Amino acid sequence: MNEARDGADMLSLSSHPPEQAFAAGQVVVCEGDAGGAIWVLVAGALQVVKGAVLVNTITRPGALVGEVSVLLNARYGATVQATEPGVQRRAGAVDGVDGAEPAVAAADHAGAARLGSAREPDLAC
Repeated sequence: MNEARDGADMLSLSSHPPEQAFAAGQVVVCEGDAGGAIWVLVAGALQVVKGAVLVNTITRPGALVGEVSVLLNARYGATVQATEPGVQRRAGAVDGVDGAEPAVAAADHAGAARLGSAREPDLAC
């Protein structure tokens, strides 16, 4: 899988939703909150924290945040916080992927391999 191409594809698919800026230190997604929205990173850097453990960093434009919660119709399984200022797009808030906008439907395929790691969270922000 070509991550650079996939990121560009996701940016193209999500070009219509409005962009939202975030500041360094801002929580984008909070572990335990109700899911239902997928965010597409346009610029910036994010860290993913599960409990008190840093599990990932996200810096690639077009990367998805929240897709597993949408696919599983579950709460967010981790906290995502900005480590530098950036911009994201809310690609959709849906009750499922059927009839969803293109970026949400594409996330159905992108997130399928990660479903095994999604669980109910232990902490809230």
